[in-house]
Amino acid sequence: MTANNYYHDPYARNDYDNTAHPNEWRTDSSLRPLPSTTPFDDRQYGYSRNPSQSSDGVHQYPSNPFDERNTIPLDRQQKKHDSTASVAPILEPPPHDDPFVRDAKSGRSRRRDRWFKGKVTYVCFVLTFVQLIVFIAELIKNGILTKTPIEIHPSFNPMIGPSPYLLINMGARYVPCMHNMPNVQNASLKIMWPCPNATATTGDSVSCSLSDLCGFSGVPNPHVGGSVVDSPAPNQWWRFIVPIFLHAGIIHIGFNLLLQMTLGRDVEQLIGSVRFALVYFAAGIFGFVLGGNFAATGIASCGCSGSLFGILAITLLDLLYTWSERKSPIKDLLFIVLDVCIAFVLGLLPGLDNFSHIGGFCMGLVLGICILRSPTTIARRTSLHNPSYSGVMSRHATADADEGLRGFIKQPLQFFQDRRGVWWAWWAVRAFCLIGALVGFILLLKNFYVWRTGCRWCKYLSCLPIKTGGTDWCNVGNLDFTPTSTVNGTSKRDLFGMGLEGMGRML
Repeated sequence: MTANNYYHDPYARNDYDNTAHPNEWRTDSSLRPLPSTTPFDDRQYGYSRNPSQSSDGVHQYPSNPFDERNTIPLDRQQKKHDSTASVAPILEPPPHDDPFVRDAKSGRSRRRDRWFKGKVTYVCFVLTFVQLIVFIAELIKNGILTKTPIEIHPSFNPMIGPSPYLLINMGARYVPCMHNMPNVQNASLKIMWPCPNATATTGDSVSCSLSDLCGFSGVPNPHVGGSVVDSPAPNQWWRFIVPIFLHAGIIHIGFNLLLQMTLGRDVEQLIGSVRFALVYFAAGIFGFVLGGNFAATGIASCGCSGSLFGILAITLLDLLYTWSERKSPIKDLLFIVLDVCIAFVLGLLPGLDNFSHIGGFCMGLVLGICILRSPTTIARRTSLHNPSYSGVMSRHATADADEGLRGFIKQPLQFFQDRRGVWWAWWAVRAFCLIGALVGFILLLKNFYVWRTGCRWCKYLSCLPIKTGGTDWCNVGNLDFTPTSTVNGTSKRDLFGMGLEGMGRML
């Protein structure tokens, strides 16, 4: 029915009551339009079709309002009456990318929760921006201290970036700056530490203290005849967090940010910005904590590789959860396995911290099990209420709102209705993983600061048992202080005998 028919047809307006006039056609009063005071209101101007009148002056309306003879066709070629015009229009749901959704109860529009839905990858953009700014600051500071933005003396940095001593000074994970160490706090000879501006292995380049090397507010300097239980002890605990934003060179940051802005953005869209940030920082921090316990003590570890390994673990879980929905799941699995294997093999090279990779990947797997929606085969209820898992490759699938945290908060009883036994078992596994991650993190911190229990065979997870030129790859990076000179009867020991091998970097 055309717009003119609607405003001029009393039956389309549904505003007649057949109680007073039995011959009048009436519909549900809830469908009546609101009173109008616009110039198009025919009730205001008294315009309508002329109905037949009875002797008492009461209007008689036809019993069938859809009779074609009772219409006023505006187009003579249109002979069919559009009976759908009097039906309330159906409001289609907003498209998937619409930033606004309509509330079912109030009818008002509200903005979608982009932080939890991952519509815009805020975290990836912010992290990438900050890491780029920090890397530029590294190059500028290295240029100010050593007259060149990249390290070329005493040795060349293969990553094309600043020296490891500058990275230590800017917050890289370096164990002597974080707690007391044997042969450091209880040294019998004075230890000379390299300076952040070191360009040689002699002279002023080796005349700094541990506090000068660690930087920031400094740390208590060890003294001859001290003890490993000296107090206060070095305690720059934030070196488990800050290294996520530091990188060893252009090659290092280039590969990491490439993976972060491709795979990382996909994962953030999958799980949302809040959960992505949780996995990113938890995997990175856990990786540095694990490396602090078992990696070589002289390695200056930095980079967001541990965080990216956690993101890679989320991708693997998503593949397993949506295996039946993928076009070529085996191919996707091979690509993920190839990426993981290449990264782990590179971590076996001298001076690299593979424990950060391993720790980040393990934490990503555990947290992924805890925060990802349950697979469809597990989450299916015994009733007709069957939620579906929405993965990276299946954007058309939408997870049921009742399955998330909001659904639990709004209707906690309905959340647990019609659940199968496998769902309860899966939630027990998720709870166990969450508790295990927390307990493991606490135990590693306790071991790092108090117990300091090592592992003899663990070093082979981060090195290859190869000897070249009399050097064992698995001993590279361990602090080994040897007397180098005697001045005024006092022996001095420094770290430059290890060179870059002792001040390694993490890819």
